[in-house]
Amino acid sequence: MSGEYDILKLDNQLCFPLYAVSKEIVRHYKPFLDEMDLTYTQYIAMMVMWEQKELSVKQLGEFLYLDSGTLTPLLKTMEKKGWVTRKRSEKDERVLTVTITEAGEKLREKAITVPNKIAECINITAEEAMQLYTILHKILVNI
Repeated sequence: MSGEYDILKLDNQLCFPLYAVSKEIVRHYKPFLDEMDLTYTQYIAMMVMWEQKELSVKQLGEFLYLDSGTLTPLLKTMEKKGWVTRKRSEKDERVLTVTITEAGEKLREKAITVPNKIAECINITAEEAMQLYTILHKILVNI
């Protein structure tokens, strides 16, 4: 039986499989990240830090699509663990700069195996992964 309310069926929602897959992938990351004392959000922040080395909290938020209210407690915890330092910019005291530490750089060596372990869990081809990435990135940029 179809009707005007079919649009409200869970099976007809693009958002639901995106939500469910995201949640399940993050769940698969957990045991690998637990070994490094990282949460998933800390892990993605560290990926940016490994690449950028130093940037403002605002820039980090732009990379991760996170606001400062989410980043502040995250960065405080990461600083306590010794992976990053935070300091006010000398040029503009309103700007808080985050810098990766030597301990944060060393964490990268432990994390190097995580992407391949996750790829084994997902079980899609490299071509399918690239297609999915392209589509998801297009949605993310346009939303």
